[in-house]
Amino acid sequence: MAENIGKSSNLQSSSSATTTTTTTVSNTRSFWPSILRWIPTSTDHIINAEKRLLSLVKTPYVQEQVNIGSGPPDSRVRWFRSSSNEPQFINTVTFDSKEDSPTLVMVHGYAASQGFFFRNFDALASRFRVIAIDQLGWGGSSRPDFTCRTTEETESWFIDSFEEWRKAKNLSNFILLGHSFGGYIASKYALKHPEHVQHLILVGPAGFSSETERITKFLETWKGSILNHIWESGFTPLKIIRGLGPLGPDLVRRYTSGRFVKYTTGEILNESETTLLTDYVYHTLAAKPSGEQCLKYIFSFGAFARTPLLHSASEWKVPTTFIYGFQDWMNYEGAQEARKQMKVPCEIIRVPQAGHFVFIDNPSSFHSAMFYACRRYLRPDPDMNTRSWDKSPRVMALAP
Repeated sequence: MAENIGKSSNLQSSSSATTTTTTTVSNTRSFWPSILRWIPTSTDHIINAEKRLLSLVKTPYVQEQVNIGSGPPDSRVRWFRSSSNEPQFINTVTFDSKEDSPTLVMVHGYAASQGFFFRNFDALASRFRVIAIDQLGWGGSSRPDFTCRTTEETESWFIDSFEEWRKAKNLSNFILLGHSFGGYIASKYALKHPEHVQHLILVGPAGFSSETERITKFLETWKGSILNHIWESGFTPLKIIRGLGPLGPDLVRRYTSGRFVKYTTGEILNESETTLLTDYVYHTLAAKPSGEQCLKYIFSFGAFARTPLLHSASEWKVPTTFIYGFQDWMNYEGAQEARKQMKVPCEIIRVPQAGHFVFIDNPSSFHSAMFYACRRYLRPDPDMNTRSWDKSPRVMALAP
């Protein structure tokens, strides 16, 4: 069941978009004004910051909180905030599209949420039916207490909640895109439920590289031992943001300005984009900790997966495209190794003038890569020569 909580279009002003109310999050509102709270955020702040950011998008969209229950009976984990089986929700935005367009579901990475794709929604909605979500425990979705204690339970937390969302939305045969940690979850989901995924697109995915000898040796030093102990204790970078209280927004502002303004080598964010993204990022990161606590159960120190996807490559059942920025800190060589073992079609595309957030750094080239990757499912566009995309300076498709 989905509860529609607002609609925005290119006819709305940003101010009108921010006044849309939600019927599902009133229990999270604080009595005290945000200026009087140590951490100046709330669920309402997240939703309103999202609406302000998406006011930059011209394509009309519907926002809804999709009820996923409290956890399927056969799941390894259930989602609790208290002793009651309180239903949880997945924050979802669906963009208007042309009739018979293929469905593209977009899943964000760690310490992110669906609004990070704000520079892509218009272009992608011209060819796809685009649906973007906040994973359970992130963004404007429910933030239940994180009770997982193993890698298997933690994977089930994300995979099963996504599957309950899919059932509620009655989706099947869709293209599934996952970025970074979202690519790891998308891969695990496709391994478990390949019958629903038409094509898998992994953008700078985590989990395809094994721990290196260099990291192993570093962990044997006293510095490595201390850092590994901090990692295994469950420390996350977001605790720093919360710990700074009212100073947290300034820290996030420095991060977004440094990462997405100074060091973006492609299409640099303008002042309005930077301001709205900064506000959105702060409110999504400073809210109640939940999904972020997955980190130590999924990855060891150095962001190496405890169950590397490379080991599952021979079991792949879904055609897959990898997309990396040329300056991506995720190593595309892990994808090359995986492709050697896959028994399904697999392509690797690298995008110049882009890092790990390739879709923010160089959106036009990222869109070219997307259209090329999905050329089998898209209607021909007379304005685009699909055969030349892989040879253009915009993208580079790596031969097997």
